[in-house]
Amino acid sequence: MKIRFSATFGIALSALALSLSAHADATLDRIKSRGTLIVGVVLDGTYGSLDPQTRKPVGYNVELAEDLARRLGVKFEAVEVTPPNRVQFLQQGKVDALIASMQYTKERDEILSYVPTPFEEIGGSAMVRKDSGIHNWSDLRGKPVCVSQGSNYTRPLIEQYGAQVKGFKGMPEALLALRGGSCVASVHVTPGIQARLANTSGEWKDYESPMPDQLIPSPSVIWVRKGETDTQAALDDIVKDWHKTGFLIDEGNKWHMPPSQQLLKWHQQYSSK
Repeated sequence: MKIRFSATFGIALSALALSLSAHADATLDRIKSRGTLIVGVVLDGTYGSLDPQTRKPVGYNVELAEDLARRLGVKFEAVEVTPPNRVQFLQQGKVDALIASMQYTKERDEILSYVPTPFEEIGGSAMVRKDSGIHNWSDLRGKPVCVSQGSNYTRPLIEQYGAQVKGFKGMPEALLALRGGSCVASVHVTPGIQARLANTSGEWKDYESPMPDQLIPSPSVIWVRKGETDTQAALDDIVKDWHKTGFLIDEGNKWHMPPSQQLLKWHQQYSSK
């Protein structure tokens, strides 16, 4: 599956590279004239959250967005989005871009544009009770599984593994439903699951993530409105430099998210140019 996906993504990248020479939009000019880059971020505790003292957004995705603004020479404004409303916020112009736990999918590519160079590769993991008897994705067949609304894990869980998927507002709500017994597993991005299981004496001490592999590892990309080629090109240059300098690896380590093997390969690829 991973090989097929990589081929699909490669074709999409080739098409996108050709389209970058098309007529540019005015979004980048608006960002610069406004003097602010507005980015939608998810603050569910995985890649971002609200600082309890300052009540300001902090976290991995927030700092990536801040660095985009810094390199564009403008101020940064974070707007909280959730899986159910993030696409709508972008399409309606409430944000200029999304760094919001959205991996590349063909379905998303049909309605949005994205920065060609991914900044990570992330798959899904399942959290289950240690006494659940669940050890593989196939063990979910016919069982209720919680996900965030709009999750790209919904389709493979249903079509490949026959799970009965239940959608919730976000990861916190889905995990709460897991604890309440509404589902036998809750499936989300791997770093989010790992972060919660890291504290073996905390509220998740009776839970584990037993699956031997991740569900559909996919490129994490920055999303913009359809056809915004000027914004894509400007942000793509920044992401490439992130890879070259090791910025993404440093940020991941700072926020206790070890880099994927693919991220390490990208760093080697771009730093050698």
